[in-house]
Amino acid sequence: MIFSQLGKGLIVSVEIFILTLVFSMPLGLLVSFGRMSKNIVIRTIMKVYISIMRGTPLMLQLIVVYFAPYYVLGMKISSAYRFIAVIIGFAVNYAAYFAEIYRGGIESMPKGQYEAAQVLGYGKTQTFWKIILPQVIKRILPAVTNEIITLVKDTSLAFVIAVAEMFTIAKQIAAAQASIFPLMIAGAYYFIFNLVVALVMEYAEKKCNYYR
Repeated sequence: MIFSQLGKGLIVSVEIFILTLVFSMPLGLLVSFGRMSKNIVIRTIMKVYISIMRGTPLMLQLIVVYFAPYYVLGMKISSAYRFIAVIIGFAVNYAAYFAEIYRGGIESMPKGQYEAAQVLGYGKTQTFWKIILPQVIKRILPAVTNEIITLVKDTSLAFVIAVAEMFTIAKQIAAAQASIFPLMIAGAYYFIFNLVVALVMEYAEKKCNYYR
């Protein structure tokens, strides 16, 4: 009974995890472009966005995303919006972290890479997608892995707007049964989840070590 209930919660946690990555990673790349833009207005907006996302708690951001439509726009909030708000909150938060990781990787590339591409007749777009980005991905994988592992644990914060993911269900069962056992099972699930993620990312890093 406990395992089946926690299993349903685990599915919700996995959904939050996957959808957050699907939206935050490409969004983070766009934000990193804005952060490195020569346009001071765009660059400043992106710097402020990143500063706010990294400087305030994710829990607070989830609350703002969920309640802002009602308090700011006067819109009625449906129960279905809870999960959507979680994905929006997680995506915009993690996009800021990924943006800085991307920026660090892109700016670490030697200028000679761009010059060599120009000599070979590559345009700026071709240079980035075919030469720079593959090398950037190789460099940033360890930092990205850390963020992804953190995301696995952060999915538990969805409880703040009453989205019943695994940890929330574990707490409810533990309170009903006056037992810590459900929380220990949830902890084991999180550990296995993170172990799988770590193994997948380790495999990806090995595949990118094409010079060894």
